[in-house]
Amino acid sequence: MHGILNRGMRTPRHLMWAVIPLLLLLPVLGMTVSDAVRWTASDFIIATLLLVTGAGAAELVLRLSRGSRTRLVGLTGVALALALIWGELAVGLFGSPWAGS
Repeated sequence: MHGILNRGMRTPRHLMWAVIPLLLLLPVLGMTVSDAVRWTASDFIIATLLLVTGAGAAELVLRLSRGSRTRLVGLTGVALALALIWGELAVGLFGSPWAGS
């Protein structure tokens, strides 16, 4: 874990940004295999915005924090926030006006 959270490591950061297009390919593959997956262009736009915002927030945490423990807490917070927002938009965890069906 020390290597991933190390300030001098650039590879995990590049990997984080490279994974975004791969994650966006998963629903495309799902739509080709099954009729149960139905994403529209707006779904892809929102997913891209969420993933890029999450990666940007993670990048800020890695750049601005000094200690490994601080980075771990910050990255956990970013991941939790991203998961909660995604869940709310997908299925309406909290019943907000932006909740999915």
